[in-house]
Amino acid sequence: MISIWLIPSIILIVLVTATIKKVPSYEVFVEGSKEGIQIAITLLPFLLGMMVSIAIFQASGAMGAILKVFEPLMSMVGAPAEILPLALIRPISGTAALSMTTELIRTFGPDSFIGQLASVMQGSTDTTLYIITVYFGAVGIKRMGDALKVGLLADLVGIIASIVIVIILFS
Repeated sequence: MISIWLIPSIILIVLVTATIKKVPSYEVFVEGSKEGIQIAITLLPFLLGMMVSIAIFQASGAMGAILKVFEPLMSMVGAPAEILPLALIRPISGTAALSMTTELIRTFGPDSFIGQLASVMQGSTDTTLYIITVYFGAVGIKRMGDALKVGLLADLVGIIASIVIVIILFS
């Protein structure tokens, strides 16, 4: 019941506050919409570049080669190799990672070790390349090397931590 009334209540509070402070709310809304469209147009080349890079990465066979390199390491640690594609694609594309998580849960079940690991990994990492592309592109930051390194390191820590925690808790 709360969720049904939350958004309309927030909108009402904003409109009442704007009226009390004599802010022309419709004009401000339209101005914000114009800025939003301008930001979307500015971000388009960055998003297009990222999507093309992801497609090239997957189509080139690089994903398969990386998976073959890491499979023995994963089996030594006790983590299933089926989770590797999710671990590799999560920093690149949130939609692809969500699709992989959904497929892993559909195939192995939500209460399976792989389903639990996929869920924890999905929540423990982020789409670093997407975030850097969109947010840095929106504000015009050109040098993003250090942020990329730190973001990918945080993703690696999230992946390792999710594997360790799920093995400890559910194995």
